[in-house]
Amino acid sequence: MSDAILEYLRGLMSSPWIYVALFGLSMVDAFIPIFPSESLVVTAGVFAHHGKPWLPLVIVTAWAGAFCGDHVSYFIGRYAGGWLERVWLRPGSRRRKAYDQAGKLLDKRGGLVLLIARYIPGGRTAATLVMGAVAYPLHSFSLFDALATGLWATYSTMIGYLGGAAFQNDPFKGLLLGLGIAIGVSVLVEAGRWLWQRFGPSGHGGGSRRDADEAADRRSR
Repeated sequence: MSDAILEYLRGLMSSPWIYVALFGLSMVDAFIPIFPSESLVVTAGVFAHHGKPWLPLVIVTAWAGAFCGDHVSYFIGRYAGGWLERVWLRPGSRRRKAYDQAGKLLDKRGGLVLLIARYIPGGRTAATLVMGAVAYPLHSFSLFDALATGLWATYSTMIGYLGGAAFQNDPFKGLLLGLGIAIGVSVLVEAGRWLWQRFGPSGHGGGSRRDADEAADRRSR
């Protein structure tokens, strides 16, 4: 079974269409997060260690796709923010919770939210939508997003590449290692974010937390 999967993946990764898939999935995942593009980028990194696809082009393609997709999400928030809040971001939903959390972080940290949100499940879409909805300056958004997507593309590709190097004779194990590292990092970032909210400066003062919640409620009206 694993041999058949490996043969299929080798055929896929040796095709020039893999770069189209990397770009397209990295872009669409920014505003329709159904299938995590990071999985494909990590997989491409694993097989890049064995020669195909070409490592630098994997990074550049994933970077370009994520950058374009984040801007699509930003402009959706910019021009459809009110409709999204009424229809797609219903109160009490997971999307709305992620949206409000991103808004709070944006109020305090500005563009730094983009660097953090890429490693929180659902955080990237919420962050870019919020930045568009609150009319965050486009030039600042683009600058921070170029850095965030570049780091993400390099990180995702390289953990796959390192997995391929660790198991040179068994790409399937290298793939499992790379995906395991990616999932582990996301869990650690999410745990760190939760601990900061729970025990950080705003977590001890009930008044400051209520103020943040009220600010999020005002944004949602």
